[in-house]
Amino acid sequence: MKVIIYIGHHKVGSTALQTYLSRNWLKLIRDGGILYPMVEFEGMANCLARAMAGKDDDGDLTLNEREPHNTLVFKMIAEAGGFKLPAFIDRPPAVFQMARAIREQIDNLSPRAVVLCSEVMSNFGHESPALTQQLRSFFPGASFEIYLTLRRPDEYLASWHGQRFRFGYRWGRLEGEVAKKYIHTVHFDYQTLLQPWTEAFPDAVFHIRNYSDVLAVGGSCEDFVQQVGIDFPSGLVPAPRANKSIPYAFYDIMRRANQELDRPDAERFMHFLESTNIAKEVHKNAEVEVLGQGARTFLADAFEPIHSYVGQVANRSPFFPDIDEMRIAHPVPEEVASRAALELLLELPERARPQPPAWELLRKLAAGH
Repeated sequence: MKVIIYIGHHKVGSTALQTYLSRNWLKLIRDGGILYPMVEFEGMANCLARAMAGKDDDGDLTLNEREPHNTLVFKMIAEAGGFKLPAFIDRPPAVFQMARAIREQIDNLSPRAVVLCSEVMSNFGHESPALTQQLRSFFPGASFEIYLTLRRPDEYLASWHGQRFRFGYRWGRLEGEVAKKYIHTVHFDYQTLLQPWTEAFPDAVFHIRNYSDVLAVGGSCEDFVQQVGIDFPSGLVPAPRANKSIPYAFYDIMRRANQELDRPDAERFMHFLESTNIAKEVHKNAEVEVLGQGARTFLADAFEPIHSYVGQVANRSPFFPDIDEMRIAHPVPEEVASRAALELLLELPERARPQPPAWELLRKLAAGH
């Protein structure tokens, strides 16, 4: 039996791939012998309902149904003494129970391949590298493939910083010292991310992908299916575009919203910024500089040995052909893009404005407060 483990990274289309695999759970196991295992009761019940109906689900999926292995991995990290379980992981089973649930599905369904998919696994190297060995122990006698997508770190950090607004980030712009704080995390140190996997799985086939190449073939689902060593059945339900994101021009506005609005109002405002038509009119991300030249130079220098390591493991040097662009600042400073975005937002007609608390904040920012 082959086990294929998608370990991330963050912000590279993992949610789309998880949605694709979970929506096609029944067809994958029935027509392809590919198991995307559930780990807890809600996911199990959903899969049973689909099997009884004889069809896959093309509607909305809960978090546990779509991302079962995030639940497993968060719990593994928490039990190992790493970061605490996030609030959206609601009373998961113990790790040994989830491992047994996977084993029971393998024993009863006899798949030719098992797919695990969790971007949270990229955190093992920072939180507890031994967790890679623990995960391997769940599948005695299996062969393995490890799939990882990496973005050029300046682009990744800018995107990840935007993701943090979903978690209530409020403390400062990414530029300067804030950006430098990432250098000892898996959000920048890709060697710390990757090395525990190469050590725990020395006999595995590694697929280390450049995010630019993933986008070139259509996205995370298309690239994963093309790269891994199993044949997927035809007729699978495509995944919709998953996580939306706010443009860099809105970053400073959203940071202030997290500072000054109640959490529910801030979350509603973020959804507004993701969906407003104004997002099409603000400065493009490729124009907006959120790191600053000083941080770019510092990060580019620090990344050189990490880049060399990734290239060696991936047997591709340079791994990022455009790595020199990491040192080049974008032409529009963040504060200029933010001010232009604020002016556009304030021109919205009343029917298209955000809810009153956010609208009052916009007026406050325009007044220079």
